[in-house]
Amino acid sequence: MTSSNTPDSPVHPYTREMAMIHQVFRRESRLLAGLVQDVLPGDTARARVLAEHWRQYSVGLHAHHTGEDEVLWPVLLPRLDLDAEQVLAMEAQHRELSDGIAEVQVLMDRWQARALPEDRDETAEALRRHHRQLCAHLDEEERVVMPLVALHVNEEQWRAVGERGLSETPRDRLMIALGAILEDTAPAERAEFLARLPLAARVLWKLIGQRRYRRETDRIRGPRTPA
Repeated sequence: MTSSNTPDSPVHPYTREMAMIHQVFRRESRLLAGLVQDVLPGDTARARVLAEHWRQYSVGLHAHHTGEDEVLWPVLLPRLDLDAEQVLAMEAQHRELSDGIAEVQVLMDRWQARALPEDRDETAEALRRHHRQLCAHLDEEERVVMPLVALHVNEEQWRAVGERGLSETPRDRLMIALGAILEDTAPAERAEFLARLPLAARVLWKLIGQRRYRRETDRIRGPRTPA
């Protein structure tokens, strides 16, 4: 079974929602490597901005993975037989990714102190390795494990996973997190995702969230160039 989107097997809502969240980590890990590589030698102010963005990213990724390990997999595993090995492989990959994240953090701390070019290059290369490892993991999870989630996890149990992620997100970062999820979504997906949010959250997004997210991405990536 796969999560391919065909007329006979439409993408399950859980799979689609997970893919939206995964896209945040794919995009930000890819961008970070390039942004770090572009920092001029000695620009410690810019290095600190990117080091803080890395910290926010890595904290979010860790929360996402621990939410799966502690909330989603325990619900799924008792319902599986031979397929349990595929879920256990995800847990093992989470541990491997944690080792890579720790390596990047050490390099990032060293680089931001003086912004030396050799430290920058080593950090950027470690970020590229992390991106490749992460994408391989997310691809496998979406292809192999999310169809099992769609079959065996009910709506209440899936909602608990989302609530765990929400509780791990600082209140002052909620609009940033929402913007990150919505950035690459198609209009129909965006409308569907927003429709599931409480009215107050939708109003906040329209009034302040969109502008706050744009300021954040401009700060990290540089201002957008008008078309």
